[in-house]
Amino acid sequence: MPSPYSLPLHALRLAGKCALPLILWYAAGQLTRFVLLYAATEVAYGDYRQIRLVLVMTLLTLIILSAMTVTAGMLYSLRNALWEMRAKTEEGMQDERFFRVLDRVAPAFAVLYLAWGFQTEDARDVYQMDINHHIYDLTGAAFFGERSQVGHGLTDLDWRVSLGAMAVMFGLKMLFAKLLEKTEGNGKFYGFCAAFSEFAFVFYGLNATLYIGTARTDWVEHRNVVAGTEELWAEAQKNVPLWESVTGFLGDAWPYFLDAVAVPLAWLTVAMLVFGSYSDETRALVRGTRLERGVDRLEGTHDLTQKSFDQLTGGFRDRWLPLANSLRMVVKAGLPLFGMMCLCYVGLLVGGEYAERGLRWLIGTEREWVWSFQGPPLSFLREMIVAVLTMALLAATYDLAATRARLRGEPFDDV
Repeated sequence: MPSPYSLPLHALRLAGKCALPLILWYAAGQLTRFVLLYAATEVAYGDYRQIRLVLVMTLLTLIILSAMTVTAGMLYSLRNALWEMRAKTEEGMQDERFFRVLDRVAPAFAVLYLAWGFQTEDARDVYQMDINHHIYDLTGAAFFGERSQVGHGLTDLDWRVSLGAMAVMFGLKMLFAKLLEKTEGNGKFYGFCAAFSEFAFVFYGLNATLYIGTARTDWVEHRNVVAGTEELWAEAQKNVPLWESVTGFLGDAWPYFLDAVAVPLAWLTVAMLVFGSYSDETRALVRGTRLERGVDRLEGTHDLTQKSFDQLTGGFRDRWLPLANSLRMVVKAGLPLFGMMCLCYVGLLVGGEYAERGLRWLIGTEREWVWSFQGPPLSFLREMIVAVLTMALLAATYDLAATRARLRGEPFDDV
């Protein structure tokens, strides 16, 4: 029975055995990402501006899909080194091809990626690349008091064009979802196309929803009920004892909780998708508890009631339900395993930053500008090592949890 405290050593063993494919996957992903980022900064300028901005949104979607492919590829390269996968192979389970795994992972990956706002970093990289690549155009326009288009590739799309593209992608999203449902996940890239449609639907519709949302907010803020509620809320903040202290502490601690607990659990969910153990059903989470009766009653209500409930809780369920199911499966192997995973995840991020800082201090330089070409290789090296060890850590967490459940004679997942 492997100990949950052996997680760091098991992760290092996996990283050592699969170091070459992990490094190759990461390097290919970074090269693809750079090419797509550069293309997004070039295609945004010229005639037919609105069409070009649609292409920028398409390239942003492809950047995220390349990140999804690389993540799935790195985890897939670890499959044959896992104890659990070897045990399943001995039991007669056939190994899945990578594209089959990618097609299965894509739809759920899109939901998790958007629910947790990971696309913000990709949009920030597009903006930063645009600024760096056209810095002279930006400063020249500012010097002469002119308006520059630099840095507006993701925000200048007309809301009418945005709404039309959003409607088209919504139709494609529904089409691929139906095809995926009919083929029971065995279609030819229906899952990948569904993920592309999901991302594109959100990005194409950003400008339209922002425009409509701003107009709606302006209208709602002038309603008497809303104004009265805001006054009551302000009075409560002033008069309720310890209100500011409690809310201030929660506001300060919540981001650290998300970074240290929720985010690694989200990536662990992606790893479980790749390895074939995943559940996003409410019934799986509450099975065997009193809450299961509530799910039974909800499923027995009218269709309109169920749809209303889904609309009300959709965002919350997309964000937290897969994570809760992943936590439930990992905790079967013991809570220390989950704690070790979170500790190691944070340790890798913090340790990588300090290691890069230490290397910069050891190398040293008399001229600060030298770091403009010395810094990127060091940052790439640090990010690559952290990414490789993180993927190995996620795979090791799944492997220990599944192996401990198997040795106890308990089913690890609901698949």
